Amino acid sequence: MPAATKKKFEGFSEFEREAMKNRAKELVAEAKAKKNKAAGENLALEAIAALSEPDRSMAKRIHELITENAPDLWPKTWYGMPAYAKNDKVICFFQAAEKFKARYATLGFSDSAKLDEGSMWPTSFGLKELNDDVEKKIVKLVKQAIG
Repeated sequence: MPAATKKKFEGFSEFEREAMKNRAKELVAEAKAKKNKAAGENLALEAIAALSEPDRSMAKRIHELITENAPDLWPKTWYGMPAYAKNDKVICFFQAAEKFKARYATLGFSDSAKLDEGSMWPTSFGLKELNDDVEKKIVKLVKQAIG
């Protein structure tokens, strides 16, 4: 009979512990921001400013597109990234490529977004760069998402 191997549980990684601490701080800030749209926007803008390029430029432009074309959405942060909510429910969010060591940034939509098309539809979109065509698609998706 082979000897049993004991796996030592290492617990959460430093990255995971830091993410939990940041999320706890974010929840406190979100409680204040729910009552004050400007406070939520400040949190989102601070999160954007903390990003490195090219994520920062994309997130900044996406923020402008969303706030100009969907003024009913409230900017906030969600897991440290800029997000946009309606009735306290996140509709869409930006994920920096750098944060997840990915080759592209992501514009994602939650299950509260009204993007349903039949039995299957996309809920996130990879972003390498923004141009006029991509920006038009983003605006169309956000408007569809809020109904």
